[in-house]
Amino acid sequence: MKKWTVQQVIDKILLDMCGGPKVSPTCDIISIGSPDMEVTGVATTFMATFDVIKEAVKQGKNFIITHEPTWFNGMDKTDWCENDTIYLAKKKYLEDNGITIWRLHDHMHMGSETDYIYEGLIEELGWREYLQKDEPQPWIYEIPKTTLRALAEEFKKIFHMDTIQIIGSPDMEVQRVGILVGGGSLGLGVEVMPMEVMERDRLDLMVVGDITEWTICAYLNDAYQMGFNRGMLTLGHERSEEFGMKYMEKWLQERFTDFPVSFIDAKEPFSYL
Repeated sequence: MKKWTVQQVIDKILLDMCGGPKVSPTCDIISIGSPDMEVTGVATTFMATFDVIKEAVKQGKNFIITHEPTWFNGMDKTDWCENDTIYLAKKKYLEDNGITIWRLHDHMHMGSETDYIYEGLIEELGWREYLQKDEPQPWIYEIPKTTLRALAEEFKKIFHMDTIQIIGSPDMEVQRVGILVGGGSLGLGVEVMPMEVMERDRLDLMVVGDITEWTICAYLNDAYQMGFNRGMLTLGHERSEEFGMKYMEKWLQERFTDFPVSFIDAKEPFSYL
């Protein structure tokens, strides 16, 4: 069996995913650990929470590939928390157990023509046949007619959620659906983009990750209050993107056979009273 270092694994992932490093500057960095560490196993996850790290240790996986930060900020900077009790406790556990964490975010979304987070979501939903191929982004779907209530119930089962926030009548007809995962629903730097997409593509429903209450939320509340057949279903950032990292489990297993690869669900970050 071939022995792989962390850096060798990273290099092959980026080569196969997008022909090598493509995004600079990038948040796709090693947040803790060593690029020279020999890999005994890989765990993929949306976020390296403490529970995820403990499960990786239990499974004997010493390399975690996470989509989101380890240190609670976008670029995984630690100058602000060097004396913080939570940071120090998590860091000690990672060091004591010899764990290296690498973030795979920018290249998954923007490194190639494929957004691998959406690939995982489409696979989990089984919506590939409904994707509107004439769209430049994997955002627009035309599904068999249903209701917002029925779709919410289906999503609760698929995404393992107890509660789903909606705007609109639960009994409204839903056929044309847009999905903007994670922070994409904030508009990707253009806060009016989600509303423009809904109008341009004649969407009944927008499924969102993050929301700003004065943009798409307010827009669709006005639409609902004026009697338009438009609505919103909120999954949250974590739930809308986790399945992309589940997709990476199989993607990595097809490329690496010298060590085990598994997906660890970070789970929805909220509890509900």
